[in-house]
Amino acid sequence: MTDHPILWTFRRCPYAMRARLAVRSAEIAVELREILLRDKPGAFLETSPSATVPALRLDQIVIDESLDIMVWALERNDPEQLLEMPQEGWDVIKANDGPFKRALDRTKYATRYPDHDPEAERRKAASHLIELNARLEENGWLFKPRPTLADYAILPFVRQLAHIDRAWFDAQDWPNLIAWLDHFLESDVFGQIMFKYEPWTDNGPPVWFGRAP
Repeated sequence: MTDHPILWTFRRCPYAMRARLAVRSAEIAVELREILLRDKPGAFLETSPSATVPALRLDQIVIDESLDIMVWALERNDPEQLLEMPQEGWDVIKANDGPFKRALDRTKYATRYPDHDPEAERRKAASHLIELNARLEENGWLFKPRPTLADYAILPFVRQLAHIDRAWFDAQDWPNLIAWLDHFLESDVFGQIMFKYEPWTDNGPPVWFGRAP
């Protein structure tokens, strides 16, 4: 057992991305362990009850829900005041993690859902994004003139949908959404959380993320 937090992650997973966003913002030192989803190490499977990323090991407990990891990190240190958002923010995150994510999966992984029309599912996802576009009208962010937890919890999933067909995405009438996503993708924050680490091995040196220990 280690005396520091261990964050198991996969670089392109949107759930893992938002966990890393919160840890980076909180400036908490965690040992980052990147895995390959097709070759999950035994130490990871012993850690995560669901065998999914992200999973955060804290001494005797494990947090394996990405939103819970975000809250855990930001309750300890929140220099960007990401937790300062209205209650409505939690409702928007819930819609993202529920109806939008279901439609996203049935669009991106259409062969896994043969009973669902991928075009109809994309229209469902688009209806959610139209609402986000309206929210972004005033400030360029969802609730304030700066990011809150909701922005960082949702952006990785909007990125995932956009990357299915970026030409289609950019052709839609949601200019605020496009600007919001592009600002994120071009930011130093995105570059920091998307640095490509080698997959973890039990004989390799620890990789520190958030800040140095």
